[in-house]
Amino acid sequence: MIYVVIGFLWLSICLYIILGGADFGAGIVELFTHKKARHKTEEIMYQSIAPVWEANHMWLIIAIVILFVGFPEIYTTMSTYLHIPLVLMLLGIIARGTAFTFRHYDAVKDNWQILYTQIFYYASLLTPFFLGLIAAATVSHSINPDAVGFLDLYIFSWLNWFGISVGLFTVALCAYLASIFSLRETRDKTDLTLMIRKSRQTMVFVVITGMLVFLTAYISDIPLVMWVFSKPLGVMAISFATVALALILRALHQQKLLPVRALAGFQMVMILVAATYQHNPDIILLGNGQHLSLLEHMAPPKTINALGWALMLGSLFILPFLFYLMASFSRQRK
Repeated sequence: MIYVVIGFLWLSICLYIILGGADFGAGIVELFTHKKARHKTEEIMYQSIAPVWEANHMWLIIAIVILFVGFPEIYTTMSTYLHIPLVLMLLGIIARGTAFTFRHYDAVKDNWQILYTQIFYYASLLTPFFLGLIAAATVSHSINPDAVGFLDLYIFSWLNWFGISVGLFTVALCAYLASIFSLRETRDKTDLTLMIRKSRQTMVFVVITGMLVFLTAYISDIPLVMWVFSKPLGVMAISFATVALALILRALHQQKLLPVRALAGFQMVMILVAATYQHNPDIILLGNGQHLSLLEHMAPPKTINALGWALMLGSLFILPFLFYLMASFSRQRK
């Protein structure tokens, strides 16, 4: 049953990055759009995230519950040494959701709309950045329980060059996903041209920040190249992601947009596989040479069994209604 629980944990993280990432990316793309085109971009992005807007953070909640119930030592370590970026990320989620709601549904259109919009923009930018910082901290050996002093324990455990580069890479991925997902929401050739240009720009940003991740990993003595390229699975994952990128570029050139969302989602899965499989099931690599493993630091078997059954039964209710939600919005747009 432990593998069922781990599978749901990985699936939740993956879906949050894909769907939640595209959600965050909507604000990022809009922020970096020229003011003359922002209103049109806002309309396109709104249509793009509408089917999953209410459900995105469900995947984050599921992942947190799995860690809290099934892997309490891992949850405690993360919430202790990474409590600052975790709080900032959660505040960003709250601020962004609130600003988005007021921006669209406030009955009075006044100067407050400007404030709502700015909060939406920068919360969309900073939230995935802190998510990247947290992810980087778990594998960079920067969390050291034996450290002495507040800065070493609670600041430098996540604030370092590798973490910053992963944060920027996460921001780039979110903007890329939002641009790709929005392509099928365009209504005319002008809108399509705008979003294709945005998609290509975010692709460049992803490549540049991805190279920065490898560079800072090398400087920080993190064996990222070995993790990704030392075994066939990592090479295959990167190769598949590259092929998917080539297919997306071809689809953009030919303006055949049907497969682009699936290809972009597939890319994210391959990137996650390449980044995590080498040290799996070790989910946190500590600075004192130890590690926290999903197989070694789990809750008692009875708890894992109950959690596994709860996840399987819950998915029978959650997934069909999620697909129905997406289908309903798709029918409304036809």
